[in-house]
Amino acid sequence: MKAGIDIGSVMTKCVVVRDTQPVSMTMSRSGPMPEKIAENILMEALKNAGIEFSQLEKIVSTGYGRHIFSSAHKTVTEISAAAKAAFHLSGQKACLIIDIGGQDTKTIEVDRDGEVVDFLMNDKCAAGTGRFLEMMASVLETDIYGLGQLALKATKPVVINATCSVFAESEVVSLIAHNEKKENIAAGILNAIASRISTMINHFKRESPIVFCGGGAIIPGLKECIEKVSQRNIQILPNPQFVVAFGAALS
Repeated sequence: MKAGIDIGSVMTKCVVVRDTQPVSMTMSRSGPMPEKIAENILMEALKNAGIEFSQLEKIVSTGYGRHIFSSAHKTVTEISAAAKAAFHLSGQKACLIIDIGGQDTKTIEVDRDGEVVDFLMNDKCAAGTGRFLEMMASVLETDIYGLGQLALKATKPVVINATCSVFAESEVVSLIAHNEKKENIAAGILNAIASRISTMINHFKRESPIVFCGGGAIIPGLKECIEKVSQRNIQILPNPQFVVAFGAALS
């Protein structure tokens, strides 16, 4: 039995596996005491699976706060953990991973041996990340899931011109003040994200299948937006928020 802990800037996830099969998954907001949260969700995952702590062979931590988890036997980067999981979940095939996390968005190229060939990160600006999506959702008085639901009802998506999250927020506030429909604003936000991600996808020349994970993958309609802009088919991996934690457990 092994456990993978993904300590992200927004959410902390835990996956317990037997061999290569997940038997329990738990998640909580990271909060101001991320190590304590990680300990709590690990114990919760073990309890849900009916497993004693002493039965764990290995605990592997990953994510933004991977080095703070003192119970971990090993740490791995989110990139290697995402690659490990995506390769396993995609049937051991070469693939290109889109991972929208709290503080960054990554595209990761994995070869047919499951090794990382190349990767690209959008970590210099909040625009295009989970934080940005949460911020935009808050301005529209909803959450990120509701943001996607609003976008699906759009009749005429607006164009969000700002590429900086601060200016984008001001632009959205201005659109609301001018009585633009929230549905059309939400669709414009998803289209802007899709455009950024499409640019990242185009960095990679290989026509590998594209898989999608991270919190962004649960937003209704976002996958379809990216597909439309990039002209590529995309597969959402099972339990997308837990993919990196699962990859840690496999490491």
